[in-house]
Amino acid sequence: MSKIVKVALASAVVALGAGCTDLKPLQAEVDALKSQVAALQGDVGAAKSAADSAGRTASEAGSAATAAQNTANQALSAAQASQQCCDATNEKIDRMFQKSMSK
Repeated sequence: MSKIVKVALASAVVALGAGCTDLKPLQAEVDALKSQVAALQGDVGAAKSAADSAGRTASEAGSAATAAQNTANQALSAAQASQQCCDATNEKIDRMFQKSMSK
């Protein structure tokens, strides 16, 4: 009986050893996958940083466009006021000319 137990125990040790040998290629694949995940995490971080930078640039461009629109509105208002003044002056000149012609 003891001989059977010894043979069974020896078979178990051999099977266990054979099983451990098969894990080495799997461990290499796991290590490779870990390094790929780490590289991808770096790429994701860089992409997020670039997207954040683009968002800030777009926000700044929007602010600049708003400021430019405000300046254009002020210029339009000033131009309209100048045109009204010019129209009023021309109207006065026309009235003066008509008065002088009617005398």
